[in-house]
Amino acid sequence: MAKIGLKGIPGKEKVAILLVALGNEIAAEIYKRLDDATIEIITLEIANLRKVSPEARLEVLKDAQEMLLAREYMARGGVDYARDILERALGTERAQSLLTRITASLQVRPFDFMRHTDAQQILGFIQGEHPQTIALIMAYLEPEQAASIISGLSAQLQAEVAKRIARMDRITPEVLREVERVLERKLSTVMGQDFTLAGGIDAIVGIINNADRATERNIMENLEENDPDLADEIKRRLFVFEDISKMDDRSLQRVLREVEMKELSLALKGATEELREKFFKNMSKRAAEMLREDMEYMGPVRVRDVEESQQKVVNVVRALEDAGEIVISRGGEEELIV
Repeated sequence: MAKIGLKGIPGKEKVAILLVALGNEIAAEIYKRLDDATIEIITLEIANLRKVSPEARLEVLKDAQEMLLAREYMARGGVDYARDILERALGTERAQSLLTRITASLQVRPFDFMRHTDAQQILGFIQGEHPQTIALIMAYLEPEQAASIISGLSAQLQAEVAKRIARMDRITPEVLREVERVLERKLSTVMGQDFTLAGGIDAIVGIINNADRATERNIMENLEENDPDLADEIKRRLFVFEDISKMDDRSLQRVLREVEMKELSLALKGATEELREKFFKNMSKRAAEMLREDMEYMGPVRVRDVEESQQKVVNVVRALEDAGEIVISRGGEEELIV
């Protein structure tokens, strides 16, 4: 695959590449701090992530590091202070580019979603739009990007759009937001048709496997509603607490040796009776009795605490599987053991 220049990578794809490059644990921590809509967008982007060259991955990481440094310098001493340090470290052009992107991100402009989209994709998308709509889009894009797009229009349409941009005066925020909303929805639909799965499922499964139960549940509920096929594919590769019921007795006994009884009693407070019995029958009679007593005396507990304990048990299962000490099946997937 040819090297991908950073300018040629859409914004959402950069985020996906960055999270995958940072690793499952860090990505999962970042997920905890995102809102539901952002989680859904990034999850789909990671799942549909194409293969990325090592050069592009390194470039994304380097860009993220430089942006963080630039933000830190701005927070510490303002724009001039940041510019002075960045120019000495990175040169005038790179410093100005970073500062421009930071200041632009502080205030979202109309059609911001298009500024991170390839010009050829936008060109194909707006071909059937009214000249006034095209002019409105061009007026809010960066001049360089708008020039690339308008040069691809027919000669007649170029002139018409140019005339409408020149005569454009004021537009009400309500109309602008409505046009932006409709176009963003249409563009996401068109671009979604070009996505192909190429190993991205493994990346998002790794992140979900390291996320907390609340994040895991939120992601899966959103995907089940908006992309059930993708949700089913992830489920087939994802191990969750309820999947312990499919484990063989020998593997579960190995897991029990690593789990603290206090965590297990709390985790089982939110489990089905069938799953509880699965645990009890793989313990000594005395241990099972003690576990039942702990659960009984515990009384009402917070759902959040139960989910945290369930996640700890799942983490033990995943760690043992990674070490090759147990074999587990997931979401209806049958394991062949020889």
